[in-house]
Amino acid sequence: MTERKPLPAKRLRMMHDLLESAYGAQGWWPAKTRVEVIIGAYLTQNTSWLAVERSLANLREHKAMTLRGLRNISVQDLQELIRPSGFQTRKGPALKAFVSMLDMDFRGSIAILSAQPTEVVRRRLLALPGVGPETADAILLYALGHAIPMADEYLRRIVTRHGLAGTDRHSSSYDSLVQLTREAFSKDELDSHRHLFGEFHALTVAVGKLHCRKVPQCDGCPLVKDLAFCSLKRPLT
Repeated sequence: MTERKPLPAKRLRMMHDLLESAYGAQGWWPAKTRVEVIIGAYLTQNTSWLAVERSLANLREHKAMTLRGLRNISVQDLQELIRPSGFQTRKGPALKAFVSMLDMDFRGSIAILSAQPTEVVRRRLLALPGVGPETADAILLYALGHAIPMADEYLRRIVTRHGLAGTDRHSSSYDSLVQLTREAFSKDELDSHRHLFGEFHALTVAVGKLHCRKVPQCDGCPLVKDLAFCSLKRPLT
């Protein structure tokens, strides 16, 4: 009798265990404050983390890594400080818009914002300029402490290359990847979801940078073991 192939969500949960065993705890997001996480979530759009780190260093040097600092700095000066991250003419005003929203509707308090229901906060974030689903969920998960999964290009590559979803746009859409991740951890304790979602995202980033690149480098990848369940009969692309 042929062994039944595990369901995609179960395989994704197994991938977490393989990655955790290989890489250990990631402790992601690398930041000292919630404000720094939020700024980083904006700046990391369409750029490398190395570039973001240069921008963050500039902000620290000019005392702009706090809500007060962001309020007081001009848009022009802010754009100059975050120039290493690129798209500064969009990201600078977007950061200002976040602070304005926080001041007008949540008394300038991240704690008050984070205490709102997840869907309420997510809608407010998505209504802001420069905030898409990935940025909103990164802020919710890592800065505001909400147990919400997130997805990115690395996860999309893993899921499609390992045959957990089709190659069409719908099956690998952001919402589909988030739902698959939620299902993967559905049998874990609810209290552990925030930690698991955060670590899983960090682990997929780690394996994505090392192996699941635009051109896959499968040799030595911790997820090679999962390919035994994959129906693909050709090299991963």
